[in-house]
Amino acid sequence: MSAGKVVLLCGSPRRRGNTELVLGECAKVLEAGGLETETITLADKQILSCTACGLCSEGECALDDDLNEIIEEIRGADGFIVGAPVYFGTARSDVTAALQRIGMVSMASDSFLSRKVGGPIAVARRGGHTATLQELLMFYLINDMIVPGSTYWNMVFWEAPGEALADEEGMRTVRRFADNVAYLIRKLR
Repeated sequence: MSAGKVVLLCGSPRRRGNTELVLGECAKVLEAGGLETETITLADKQILSCTACGLCSEGECALDDDLNEIIEEIRGADGFIVGAPVYFGTARSDVTAALQRIGMVSMASDSFLSRKVGGPIAVARRGGHTATLQELLMFYLINDMIVPGSTYWNMVFWEAPGEALADEEGMRTVRRFADNVAYLIRKLR
């Protein structure tokens, strides 16, 4: 039996882009800590915005897109990490749409997010990291989740595609964050 499972949600529309590379490093640390991981990418997925229809009390979203399969994976996990590329100073709109709907389903049904361990990681070329982290932390905190710290904020800089792993301080911070997620999940189980 594994010590737990973490779902990593990659908000990038690009396969093997910087955000996915960063989450791959997180997964390595989590797996070394004895946890199972599953990375889900929003690339090639359709994510609609919440319509506040109120029909999510049955444990899934009423909108017909790719989100309910993601919700089921998160529901069965002990941890949830979101990697968000920064567009125009904040998280991509499909990332925030997904998180809003995941949160609505959790709150309206069985509070499946409560006490899951995780947090956001912002990945950008130049700026908008802190605004993105602040925006995404609201999702974690309002859903009664546990967010561990690290040695700095969970942000990674890059210059060109594929270069995020060269940000030594950013990657050291992300690896320590992943290690803290694994540590807390093991302790809570």
